[in-house]
Amino acid sequence: MKYSSHHKERVTTALLLAAGTGSRLYPLTRNEPKCLTIVNGVSILERLISSLNQHGFKRLVVVTGHLENSIRDFLGNRVGDIEIDYIFSPLYKTTNNIYSLWMAREVINEPFLLLESDLVFDESLLDAMLYPDRIAVAKMRSWMNGGCVTINQSKQVKAFLAGNADSSGETKYKTVNIYSISLASWHCIVKRLDQHISDGKVNDYYEAVFAEMIADGSLSFKIVSFDGKPWYEIDTIEDLARAEKLFSSDSYTTTKFVTPSQPVFSNMQLINSVASTQETTGVFNVTR
Repeated sequence: MKYSSHHKERVTTALLLAAGTGSRLYPLTRNEPKCLTIVNGVSILERLISSLNQHGFKRLVVVTGHLENSIRDFLGNRVGDIEIDYIFSPLYKTTNNIYSLWMAREVINEPFLLLESDLVFDESLLDAMLYPDRIAVAKMRSWMNGGCVTINQSKQVKAFLAGNADSSGETKYKTVNIYSISLASWHCIVKRLDQHISDGKVNDYYEAVFAEMIADGSLSFKIVSFDGKPWYEIDTIEDLARAEKLFSSDSYTTTKFVTPSQPVFSNMQLINSVASTQETTGVFNVTR
């Protein structure tokens, strides 16, 4: 398949990193993987799959580790129009997400959407992420932490920074941990991942690779703003409590999820949070 980063073909494959133990959500993750954490009656994973189905995705690759059978039992091999493949990461207890991404190098050979399994978001936010070489960001606020980026005048990522790094007066944007990656970019990323893994850097974050490649010009991402609509990254019990306020059960139309033995998702449609735009950007729209 020939592919250019300038091609306008929609991305229809997603890669979900779901190998981690979710230790900061313990004891909720003692018997269930993090992605099956319930947020107002609906699991993180079910919300993600529903959103992918709504946006016409045809393939999902899931990197599993901690309690992998729970994820397999929950999803099966197909949900709606999405065919599901699995990669088990045997070193999930001693490696970080750079290793999970590297594990997908021989399974994915097409443009794809990279997501992490602790995100809940208004499904309409994916609309602008369906084309390659894009990164989801939100304007950095004083109470946020974690990886961030600066951007240039062309709305391209200029540099990746640690959350507390000095940006020399430039506006910092929080990474939402959703990326759309072209095939050409993926081939370049895999080469750099190989180098890191060969050097034993299995406990790094994959953003370390992206940062190097942005710096040397071998990778570029156009930003997509997630400001103004609700999203949340759930790492802790406190995060879960805040996400449940943001994604109130009254804000969604849901129907009952069918039995895991033959998983077929209903047409569950995420709709906008009842919180006002001012509230979502000023209070709740935060990751930890």
